[in-house]
Amino acid sequence: MTRKQYLWTLGLIYLAWWILMAIEPNDLHDWMLENALVVAGLALLVFTYKAFPLSRVSYTCIFIFMSLHALGAHYTYAEVPYQQWFPSLAGGRNMFDRLVHFSYGLLLAYPIREMFLRIGNVRGFWGYFLPLDLTMSTSMLYELIEWGAAEYFGGDLGMAYLGTQGDVWDAHKDMALASLGALIAMVITALVNRRMQRDFAREWAESIRVKRRKPLGEDAF
Repeated sequence: MTRKQYLWTLGLIYLAWWILMAIEPNDLHDWMLENALVVAGLALLVFTYKAFPLSRVSYTCIFIFMSLHALGAHYTYAEVPYQQWFPSLAGGRNMFDRLVHFSYGLLLAYPIREMFLRIGNVRGFWGYFLPLDLTMSTSMLYELIEWGAAEYFGGDLGMAYLGTQGDVWDAHKDMALASLGALIAMVITALVNRRMQRDFAREWAESIRVKRRKPLGEDAF
């Protein structure tokens, strides 16, 4: 299967899944809110494809994450009935939203790394730290967006979108899980590269070497 055929296959599978998840969602208004960023993200991928096509690995990671999000948006995250599908997981808080936050870091840190390597031309340590850092910061930004939307819309819609399920530390735990997922992704990537990349140690050491000994800031003035 060629690269183009592979991407078309992913795109058609996701489209079919998204349409299925768009049929009679539990909360139509919440579903629309949940899909606002999806539309923006997919538009960005489409319009940048020719200038900046990603690897198959990155597109596959994005596909899996977007598919999980579509499922959460259909039911609203707090009501995904995975406990009915898998009785052994029944009991306590609905953890599907935590899974997706973890998956955000685990699955999207690699495409973010690809962006830093190919656009920012970062190397060594920074090729692993910066994707982790951006994943953490965007996770925090999303929590702020959730908070703002909940305050703006209020009522049942605001609470459905926020999805705290009564946990006052929900946002903190979501950010922690996204960070953990990204950390795991970058550690795995580093271990694979350490084994396959001959100059891994030299590149890592060079990336943290001081390039300019003269301080910037006030001395420049």
